[in-house]
Amino acid sequence: MKAVSRYKNILLKLSGEALAKKGGFGIDADIIDYVSAEIISVYNLGIKMSVVIGGGNIFRGIKAGSFGIDRASGDSIGMLATVINALALKAALEKRGIEARIMSAIPVDRIAAPYIREKALFHLGKKRVLIFAGGTGNPYFTTDTAATIRALETKAEIVLKATKVNGLYDSDPVINKNAKLIKSACYQDVIKWRLKVMDLTAVSLAMENGLPLAVFSIKPQGNIKRLICGEDIGSIIGGDKND
Repeated sequence: MKAVSRYKNILLKLSGEALAKKGGFGIDADIIDYVSAEIISVYNLGIKMSVVIGGGNIFRGIKAGSFGIDRASGDSIGMLATVINALALKAALEKRGIEARIMSAIPVDRIAAPYIREKALFHLGKKRVLIFAGGTGNPYFTTDTAATIRALETKAEIVLKATKVNGLYDSDPVINKNAKLIKSACYQDVIKWRLKVMDLTAVSLAMENGLPLAVFSIKPQGNIKRLICGEDIGSIIGGDKND
């Protein structure tokens, strides 16, 4: 039986760290090839597909202080790092014959188009994979927030946050072996408990606009496709305590 997606328009939030080997930095060729294949498996279902990509495999602005760099400058470095990752992902997709476009919130006109909402909707209508780089274009905002904003602007039905763990936990499962998996949670509880799977600005914005968030592991192979086709993959954040 042919797989059928529950959604017509999704946004994938991909961390920069997902492009590097465990504990490493930079872009691993095998991993970006794997990620591009996963994206294509969803694209081939005929849905609109966009990606917001982070830059943590190259530089994290929030850690800029350890380098003696102020946060605003560090975030600018991080935004440029997302452009590098976007270029690598675009090349990997096009190598497999998929048409993709990069739109950046910071001006890098020679290598990526500026973000314009109407143009983004045009590309999605043409069934191009759309890669958003540059975060929000402003310091002090994470790519989680950028993902929520772009999802709302492009009418995505859900934000899929691909991580290295298989869902939302009550504490960091890497540190706490007894951390409990939470299969579903309302926005208010994620904010109240300060669960750090996404930054609170992103969760608050999603709550205000009724945008569901899915948190899941990008592995094993096929997880993205299984999730959007209705399998019980990862965790869902949405609704409220009365739902």
